[in-house]
Amino acid sequence: MPELPEVETTRRGLLPLTDGKRIRSITVRQPQLRWPVPAAVKAISHEPVLALERRAKWLIWRLQSGSLLWHLGMSGSFRGWHDAPQPGPHDHVDVQIDNGHLIRYTDPRRFGALLWTTDDPLAHPRLAGLGPEPFDPAFDGDYLWRLARGRRAPIKSFVMDGRVVVGVGNIYACEALFEAGIHPARAAGRISRARYRVLAEAIVRILGQAIELGGTSLRDFTVGDGTPGYFGQSLKVYGRGGEACPCGRQTIRRVVIGQRSTFYCVRCQR
Repeated sequence: MPELPEVETTRRGLLPLTDGKRIRSITVRQPQLRWPVPAAVKAISHEPVLALERRAKWLIWRLQSGSLLWHLGMSGSFRGWHDAPQPGPHDHVDVQIDNGHLIRYTDPRRFGALLWTTDDPLAHPRLAGLGPEPFDPAFDGDYLWRLARGRRAPIKSFVMDGRVVVGVGNIYACEALFEAGIHPARAAGRISRARYRVLAEAIVRILGQAIELGGTSLRDFTVGDGTPGYFGQSLKVYGRGGEACPCGRQTIRRVVIGQRSTFYCVRCQR
């Protein structure tokens, strides 16, 4: 599933195709993604793209008359073409740009979403209740510590809660907790302020590295130019159950927390 670094990498890949350009038309071949695609999307014509932003895992295409809100779901991806091939069965939306380029949205599982709003997109019901971005100055260890007081939920579930902080998906939660030396099942309310500061720094650092390297090499994910991400080569624990921990004294264990596979080292993480 594309997580924050993959979505940010996608945004950066799309920028050269959209910055200062106009959308000539939008063709919707599949009107039912995760939710129905609004009819207003199909009527967009000769609209300038004022900005291409990201909020959590949502891409916000700010146009003159409103904003497109696009979510990649589990398997969505974009490709830019100058001479696009005939669409396949999973190619659901084409955005024709005025310079001749075509941006195609593909989503085999159809868990992605394309919505439309003429109001402030950040106030949309799907975005309004989200926590801060991990790169926001408001996000730090003190913020996490204050919010965690009295929480019994596992720390991994806590940092993956989008109302707490956005974009810390399963892969990056495992990696950040390993780097911070925190057991993923420890209750969020039983972690010290000092350890939360280490964890917040690890989250920011790992997400930043993943963005620079293009995200993880997940099977269904490609960036704007169709190439896979490469942060997967830097993973220390995720997906490595039964393998030796980098510490060299234990093997990495796999458990399920919050219905998600969780990888950790019993020696390194307390």
